[in-house]
Amino acid sequence: MAPDVKPLSIIYNQKSGFHAAQQDEEYERLMTFWTQYGFEIQVFELSSQTDFDAMMRTVLARHQQAESRGVVVAAGGDGTLNAVAKKLMHTDIPMGIIPLGTFNYVARVLNIPLDVFEAAEVIATGAIQKVHIATINDQIYLNNASLGLYPLFIKKRERFNQHFGRLPLNAYTSALDVLLREHKSLKLSVSVDGEKYPVATPLIFFGNNQLQLSDMKLRIAECAANGKLAGVVVAKSDRFSLLKMLWKLIQGKIDQASGVYSFCAEHILVECKKPQLTVALDGELKEMQTPLKFAVEKSALKVMVPNVITSV
Repeated sequence: MAPDVKPLSIIYNQKSGFHAAQQDEEYERLMTFWTQYGFEIQVFELSSQTDFDAMMRTVLARHQQAESRGVVVAAGGDGTLNAVAKKLMHTDIPMGIIPLGTFNYVARVLNIPLDVFEAAEVIATGAIQKVHIATINDQIYLNNASLGLYPLFIKKRERFNQHFGRLPLNAYTSALDVLLREHKSLKLSVSVDGEKYPVATPLIFFGNNQLQLSDMKLRIAECAANGKLAGVVVAKSDRFSLLKMLWKLIQGKIDQASGVYSFCAEHILVECKKPQLTVALDGELKEMQTPLKFAVEKSALKVMVPNVITSV
């Protein structure tokens, strides 16, 4: 690649429909639009057969060889954004976002339009904003990480999505289904900035997106905005209490639910006698070795946004 070329690499999830045959006209319109701004475009498909690490090494080398670092675009849901963001952390290459998920909390908190062509314009003409990234061991989460019932919600939601399409309602129906069937507790030791607490909980949730936390009416939303770890632990595991908690969540009154406690910290350590725990990270399930170390990397990722100047 010539050193004066502006590279633009698009990483898109095969499941997102970004390059579907019925959308060829819209796809070509996007390519033409970015070319008019001097970008040299390459497209990389993310699928279950993709060697993602090898692909991202190719992408990063392409941008590092150019005088203008250009933009690496993540087109997909928050899981796709998570994977790309992890590789771009602590580099001088900004990430662009084409939001194609169900809730699109990452795009929305950064005021990135949900319309594909308006988002494309932000990538071409917007400003760079540095954002905070929450980490858990060697993984990251842009929105949330959770243990206990929430990973079961994710599994059930995916089954609902396969049958009924990707609808926001599926998040609540899958949660209700799991609560009616499962109500086991995890026995954990949670250290919050060095203070250790024994916890028996069916659900522990960590948020990094103040918009999502605000939508849940959680007071700790400001905590995430300021680059700290925001956590919620549920202390009751009987089915009736969990159903009341879900009802409070739907009402936007989760902070008022009995047995629900929120906290804010710089560092969190979760220990368990189990050598592995299933963790839901931005909607993707991971088997992770314990203990789980949580932290926040401040201003660790550059993102193209529409002239926003405050860090999140």
